[in-house]
Amino acid sequence: MANSHSLPRKWDGRIGLESATSPAPPWSCIVRSARPPSPGRASLCPRGTAAAEGACKVHNHKAMGMDNATNPGSWRELYPFESHFADIEGHRIHYVDEGRGTPVVMVHGNPTWSFYYRNLVRDLSATHRAIAVDHMGCGLSDKPQDYPYRLRRHIDNLECLMDHVLGGEKLSLIVHDWGGAIGMGYAVRHPERIERIVVLNTAAFLVDRCPLRIRLCRAPILGPLLLRGLNGFAQAAIKMAVAKGRRLAPLVRAGLLAPYDSYANRIAQLRFVQDIPLSPKHPTWDTMVEIEKGLPQLARKPMLIGWGTQDFCFNDRFLKEWQARFPEASVHAFEDAGHYVLEDAYDRIGPLVTQFLKPDAIVS
Repeated sequence: MANSHSLPRKWDGRIGLESATSPAPPWSCIVRSARPPSPGRASLCPRGTAAAEGACKVHNHKAMGMDNATNPGSWRELYPFESHFADIEGHRIHYVDEGRGTPVVMVHGNPTWSFYYRNLVRDLSATHRAIAVDHMGCGLSDKPQDYPYRLRRHIDNLECLMDHVLGGEKLSLIVHDWGGAIGMGYAVRHPERIERIVVLNTAAFLVDRCPLRIRLCRAPILGPLLLRGLNGFAQAAIKMAVAKGRRLAPLVRAGLLAPYDSYANRIAQLRFVQDIPLSPKHPTWDTMVEIEKGLPQLARKPMLIGWGTQDFCFNDRFLKEWQARFPEASVHAFEDAGHYVLEDAYDRIGPLVTQFLKPDAIVS
């Protein structure tokens, strides 16, 4: 990845720029972006979040370090977006920010990254401001080895990023896999900011189900060996997360796997699996309880559910739970799609999402 831009150091309390002679306080937000500021963009990170104690800095540049975007045959051909980075407590979170209009924020899961949303970013950017985030440890974001990779911290990071990139501007959410808990965790903190929600094979509530193959990945010795040493999670997902008999195109496989090319770079994959709360003693259990209790605040928000029914993990039980909690949601189940529903059924789900996110769209 390319290095951050270096700007003159100057502190101005109105816009949050730091100065060599008058250093910025530790809670400041330093905005470095080609975009004009959104209303409230330079506000502080929310008090009480992990990010509130450190600086949140937003800047942008082309991310060309992992692969050459101009090289024919590169996965970057499928992901030609300008990269933006937010520095939160000394670590950089990557996101893409394309188009103008009402913001649509896409929140991925494990072991994907913003590349998973590439087609939606492309199509939505014609009419919306399409933002796709890479969680800490994922995609083009930093991958610190000693970091609290917990659900609450991921929500804090998303909250801080949204505060600084969008201020109090309203947005629509698209969530998948772990993105459901993270995105809905943000939504229940700020229901007044949420306009519409798209749910894709995910959960934001406690369910006492975890497939054996995922439980094995949580084992103290076996888990690190499989996930980090052998890349068994991301590699397996390339085959197991799509519909039976389907094979992803080579460039798509390369793009999904590109950020996870070493033991160190697969740290978040393991931590996400370890963070699945299977008992009340787990550190993330209470966070999930808080999210679950907050979901009724979102009951009247327009919701579209797109579901691949061949998902071995988020099976029909999860879909029924979403329907029970959001009975007015528009539900579209794809029997020929798996967990990576956007890969298997984008030709059908893409137009549904773009239509649903139109301001005057009627949910049915």
